[in-house]
Amino acid sequence: MIRKINEDLRFGLIHLPDYSAITEITAKRELEKNATAFLLEKLFNKTVELSYNEEGKPELKDETCHISISHSHDKLVILCNKNCQTGVDIELIRDKVLKIKDKFLSEKELKEAKDNVEKLIICWAAKEALYKLYGLKEVEFAKHLFVHPFQLNQEGALLGEINLDSFRKKFNLHYEKLDDYMLVYVIDELK
Repeated sequence: MIRKINEDLRFGLIHLPDYSAITEITAKRELEKNATAFLLEKLFNKTVELSYNEEGKPELKDETCHISISHSHDKLVILCNKNCQTGVDIELIRDKVLKIKDKFLSEKELKEAKDNVEKLIICWAAKEALYKLYGLKEVEFAKHLFVHPFQLNQEGALLGEINLDSFRKKFNLHYEKLDDYMLVYVIDELK
């Protein structure tokens, strides 16, 4: 599935078992690599060269578009933004997040999300998307990345924040439930 969000932002999403059935690729890493190349070709209508910088952030050779890639179990997603750095995350919704919520949420976020698994997954995925946008390893999720309170629906908007001494910015994010998965991506920077 390729979806245009606006003039600058679009994403591609692929169901890996379906892609595996078509290509007959079963090795996980090889499947993800081939599915990524396939999605990039669909997003750009041509073959594009993917590389990674020193921090592990994906980049496209000879393209001005910024990208972010995420995969979780059966899904792989690529987000492209023509104007600025971006981030995306897709997560399988499962209660395993209850065991780690103290590691990635601030006290305020813990009080807001409580034990609501979907809210916790949205917070986790939003912080992953912000982390990917920032692109440097010095970030601690509970200390430097914040998700403002939001209403839980099938899809919606939320505000996220990166708060380091050298980098302080707020971003508009979007989340949506896709079957048993939660997709969260950065829309733009709040000016």
